[in-house]
Amino acid sequence: MLKISSAKALSDYKIWIQYSDEIEGEVDLSHLVGKGVFSIWKDMDVFQDFRIENGRSLAWSNEVDLCADALYLEITGKTPEEIFSKLKMEDVNA
Repeated sequence: MLKISSAKALSDYKIWIQYSDEIEGEVDLSHLVGKGVFSIWKDMDVFQDFRIENGRSLAWSNEVDLCADALYLEITGKTPEEIFSKLKMEDVNA
C-alpha cells in the first residue's frame, strides 16, 4: 500500500511528495487552479495549507483532497497495472 510519508508545497502550485517506499518527486497542480473545487487554490496561502491524511491523501480544509495513488502515478509515470499487481491479475481472469 502506497503511503505519503512527507510533502511540501513549492512555488507555482507544485508539491514535493515522498512515499514510504522512498519514491519522491514533484507534482505540478497549476492546471487545476481556479477550476471547480480547486478555485480555493487561487489564494496561494490556502494551497500551501494542506495536510497528509493517514498517508492516503493530501487534503485542503474539508473541500479538496487528492489520492496518494494518483499522485504516485503522476510522479513515476507508471500505469495502475504496473503498480498494483492485483489489478493485472483481475484483468487476466475477467
